[in-house]
Amino acid sequence: MHSTQLALEFRVSKELKAKLLEYSIVKTYREGDVILSENAQIRSIPMVNRGSIRVMRTEKDGREILLYYIKAGESCVMSFLGGLHNETSKLKAEVEEDAEILFLPIDKVPLLMRDYPEWLDYIFKLYHKRFEELLEVINAVAFKKVDERLLLLLNKKAELAQSKTLFVTHEQLANELGTARVVVSRLLKQLETNGEVKLERNKITLLR
Repeated sequence: MHSTQLALEFRVSKELKAKLLEYSIVKTYREGDVILSENAQIRSIPMVNRGSIRVMRTEKDGREILLYYIKAGESCVMSFLGGLHNETSKLKAEVEEDAEILFLPIDKVPLLMRDYPEWLDYIFKLYHKRFEELLEVINAVAFKKVDERLLLLLNKKAELAQSKTLFVTHEQLANELGTARVVVSRLLKQLETNGEVKLERNKITLLR
């Protein structure tokens, strides 16, 4: 009998939850672990049961940008689509905070779609949510200044961690924003001067 309790973002039947637990492999990861690399073959769909994952896009020159977070109760719709079409990953998924993740093998997906139409509805709802988040990223990159994007990112991280104290490096923030570390450091000092944050080594506290 499976001891893991499955938490999902949208309501589904007990029968579907039981089947997902039956088919899935449960693994735990530490902060910073990479669970999916770009160009890797997609053999399963990750469903986050605890913790969170950040999904990044990396350019050939090494620059990265944060696309969205996958929180507890959510799955990765890009893995779902890529796996169904036998494609390699276009994104990198890295653990934001210690996580328990269920991996649903791709070959089980058609069975669930056939037997549980609500599973497809769950995926569509997540796809809609991810699409809106990607639109926010496009809007921020196109129309917002880097300091505004930085503050939005800090607040999003605080919401995820449920804490105004963040243990994060300037380098990590720069990677997620797709900019240089020196730019982030300068903007953080400006935010500190404005009374928005308090800076310590690898630690940022939001004051508002």
